[in-house]
Amino acid sequence: MSEPVLSIRGLTKRFGTTTVLDGVDLDVARGEVLVVIGASGSGKTTLLRCVNALVPYDAGSITLDGVEVGYTAPGSGVRRSDRALSAIRADIGMVFQMFNLFPHLSARDNVALGLKVTRGMAKREAVARAEHWLARVGLADRMDHLPSQLSGGQQQRVGIARAVAMEPKLLLLDEITSALDPELVGEVLDVVRGLAAEGMTMLMVTHEMSFARDAGHRVVFMDQGRIAEEGVPKEVLGNPRSERLQRFLRRIELRTE
Repeated sequence: MSEPVLSIRGLTKRFGTTTVLDGVDLDVARGEVLVVIGASGSGKTTLLRCVNALVPYDAGSITLDGVEVGYTAPGSGVRRSDRALSAIRADIGMVFQMFNLFPHLSARDNVALGLKVTRGMAKREAVARAEHWLARVGLADRMDHLPSQLSGGQQQRVGIARAVAMEPKLLLLDEITSALDPELVGEVLDVVRGLAAEGMTMLMVTHEMSFARDAGHRVVFMDQGRIAEEGVPKEVLGNPRSERLQRFLRRIELRTE
């Protein structure tokens, strides 16, 4: 494995008296697609939100290319300034379950906005890059449309274009197909498969086992805030060791039949 882009050590997160992440250790290599699976409440989404510094973590370390994400130094307890966090987040793209598009902006302007505000691009350059990525995700004929004029799958593809247009070092994807009608799931996953084939570094939470099996380089199964199993998809999904993972995969199989 090449040098990790993301390195997590001893990550712990509590909400009140509930421990949601319990000493997670995880690396994501450059160009790797790492898929995180697990039941609701296992800590998957909280893991992604800690990586993107959307929620503070209580202990441990998260580094992106060697830079501590949420704090000035591991274990310091001193949160980074909003300005410093914004600079780090600019290198961590995130696509959410819900589309989170600005309803009054066109697809083009939704993608271009972050490029102008965060990357400081001139309007012409930002618009050109937005149009490039919207075309890449199959929306060349929908650039002037408002989110209300787009299907759920199209809105999510705008969200993906918005994230990757920033040219992040790491792309986080949190159950990006869970809010979509079944017939729209494929068009979104095809876009992600294309990004994976081009070497985009991704940390993805999903219940789409076929995607995990086909496009993931590694699969992590989380259970009660810990990494219970990890390995290549063929091993983790095809030969689960623990009873908990076996039960989880049976439930997913029943849900998709």
